[in-house]
This record gives sequence, C-alpha cells and structure tokens, in this order.
Amino acid sequence: MSQNTALTVRPLRAADEPAWRELWTAYLAFYESSVPEPVYVSTFARLLGDDPRDHNALVAESDGQLVGLTHYLFHRHGWKIEEVCYLQDLYATPDSRGSGVGRALIEGVYAAADAHGAPSVYWNTQHFNTTARRLYDRIGTLTPFIKYQRV
Repeated sequence: MSQNTALTVRPLRAADEPAWRELWTAYLAFYESSVPEPVYVSTFARLLGDDPRDHNALVAESDGQLVGLTHYLFHRHGWKIEEVCYLQDLYATPDSRGSGVGRALIEGVYAAADAHGAPSVYWNTQHFNTTARRLYDRIGTLTPFIKYQRV
C-alpha cells in the first residue's frame, strides 16, 4: 500500500465476512493461534450484533480491499462510573504496515470510545511485538501491569 492511497476506517459490514475472515485468520496465525469454525461464526455474528455485551469492529479499507481490522468492546469497571473500552484485536496486513493503518484503526476506537462516553481505552500486546509497540509507544501509555490467566 502506498502512502498516497486513500484509507477509510469504517464499521464492519455483513458483506465483509470473507475478507474479515482472512484478516482475522492472519492475525490469529501471527499469535500462533487458531479457532474452530463455530468461533468464527459466533465472533462475526457478535461483531454485527446489537447486544451491549457484543464486540464492535472497525475495518480499514484501501482501494476497495480490507487491509486491517480491530475488535473492541465496552465494559463496566469497578473503579470508574463510566464504562471502559478494551481494544482486543488489531491487525494490519504486512503490506500496509507503516502506512498509518494501525494508527487510524486505534484512533477510530478512540473516537468510538469518546462517543460512547468511555474515555479509557486499553489493550495488551506481547512484549516482543516490537513493530506494533513502536506505534503503541507513540499513541498510548505503557503500564506496569503483567497479565495472568487461569491455568
């Protein structure tokens, strides 16, 4: 993707399913993970759903092709009155990296959070994801928290 190509960030649409599936599969592969078919179906339905617990999705489009995605959700927080926004997944195609896709998607989530009245947006990444962290260090604040999960 060239620096001169117009980039559009917009909500995910039902017609995006094949391209979204390709992007999300690549994202999962980057993290050496995969999910079974029922999870693809359920996740896509939730991304388009209207339940307040559902995830939301934005996609980045360039020249009619999806080149990035982000999934995010709003949830209550025990230390705040307003909800917070968790940016769960962020992916840009290898060819589009460095062209502003990641920044545009994160800024799209920031705008959605502001519209929702959720001023706090947070996300996780692996400590060795140096490419993404170069962007994150410019548009976010690194916290000292370490993530644990159930074994």
